Amino acid sequence: MLVIGNGESRKNIDLDKINTIKIGCNAVFRDWHVDHLICCDRKMVLEATQELDLLKTTVYTRSEYVSMHTHLKLLPALPYVSEQRQDQPIHWGSGPYAVLLATQLNTLNESIDLLGFDLYGLGEKINNVYKDSKGYNKSHDRAVDPRYWIHQLGKIFELNQNMKFVLYCLDSFVKPMEWNHTNLEYRSLTKFTQ
Repeated sequence: MLVIGNGESRKNIDLDKINTIKIGCNAVFRDWHVDHLICCDRKMVLEATQELDLLKTTVYTRSEYVSMHTHLKLLPALPYVSEQRQDQPIHWGSGPYAVLLATQLNTLNESIDLLGFDLYGLGEKINNVYKDSKGYNKSHDRAVDPRYWIHQLGKIFELNQNMKFVLYCLDSFVKPMEWNHTNLEYRSLTKFTQ
């Protein structure tokens, strides 16, 4: 099972050559077919619903957007309760929700591979393959603070110790200290670039 983020580390990878269940985030459907698509942002939900009949994929979104199309599904419920701001569903983005969905769909207890989860900006600028396109920030915009993503993904790893997660990343990727989990492995992107 492959969960696809939109970090630029995956820019030159042909996702159609990867034969597994694919869960993607937001505008990935513009370029690649995924089996499950997570859209937390209203603009992305609107764009995806315009293409829904062609996509042949399951699209998940927030409760306030589900009524926009009869085939939209509700995002998975968080597996824990906390009063902290970063643990509120409204502050979860498409990437963490995509990994959470993978844990729920992973009935065969396969490895959950993560690709394009770069977390950090390029310097101080945004790191996203869709920057400068409709619904996305400009390439000169400041990078998104990754602290919430780090926390949320860390909670998923922590709560699913029985599952193996493999993060495919650049050699320069800075491993978050909070992700010190035995069920998380880091591997080079070479598997996808050969």
